[in-house]
Amino acid sequence: MNCKIVVNTENEKLKNELKNIEAIFNSCKENIHKARNEIKIIEINGRKYVAKSFKKPHIINRIAYTYLRGSKAEKSYENSLKIGDFAPNPIAYIEFFDNFLLSRSYFISDLFEYDFTIREPLLDRNFPGREMLLQEFAKFSYEMHEKNIFHNDYSPGNILIKKEGSHYIFKVVDVNRMKFISLGSQERARNFSQLWANDDDLQIITEAYLQKYKTDEDFLAQTLYFSHQHKQRKNFKKRLKGEEIND
Repeated sequence: MNCKIVVNTENEKLKNELKNIEAIFNSCKENIHKARNEIKIIEINGRKYVAKSFKKPHIINRIAYTYLRGSKAEKSYENSLKIGDFAPNPIAYIEFFDNFLLSRSYFISDLFEYDFTIREPLLDRNFPGREMLLQEFAKFSYEMHEKNIFHNDYSPGNILIKKEGSHYIFKVVDVNRMKFISLGSQERARNFSQLWANDDDLQIITEAYLQKYKTDEDFLAQTLYFSHQHKQRKNFKKRLKGEEIND
C-alpha cells in the first residue's frame, strides 16, 4: 500500500513518525468524535495533536479523489493554511492508496484546548457572559467574512471557544468544505443559518455584526429568513424519518 505524506514545513521533523499514523491512531484512546469519520487526540514525541481519520470513500469517490480533486484530508489541510488563525494550525495530511486508488486519509492539526463550543451558550440561557460572548462571536464571523471565507458547515459543534481573561478565542474546524468568495449580505446572513439559534440570539449576533458591517439591506430579516428556512428543511426531513422535531 502506497502512502503520501504532506507536512507543514514547520513540522518537517514529524514526517517519519507520521508514516505510522495508523498504528498511532488505532492505539490512542482519547476519542473526540466517532461517526462516519473519527477524531482523536494523539501524542507524538510528547506533544499532543488532533488527528481526523476519514472513512474509506466509495469507489466513485476513490477514483475522483485520486485523479480529479483533492481528498477531504487534503482539503482540510489546504483550507486550514488558507484561513490561518481562524482554524487550529495544520500539521499534515496523509493518504493511503490501495491498487492505485485512495483508500484512507488522515488530517493532523495542532490541539486547540477549547473550553466549549458555541452550542453551549446557544442552548443555555444562563450561560455566564452569554450576551458578550455572542457579540464577540459576531465580530469573529465578520472578520472571517471580510477575508472572503464562507464555511459551508458553520454549525455549533464546529465553532470552538476558549475563554482568555474577559475575552474569547474562536476557532473553526471541519474545514474541508469551504468557499473563498467575495461575500454579499445574503451570503453573510445565510452563514448563520446552521447555528440553529433562536430569533432573539440571532438579533444579538446581527446587531453586533452590524457594528462592523455597513449595509442598506435589512440584515436581521435576511438572517432570520435563512435560519427559518434551514430549520424547516431539516425538520421536514426528520418528519419523513419519524424523528423528533427540534424548535
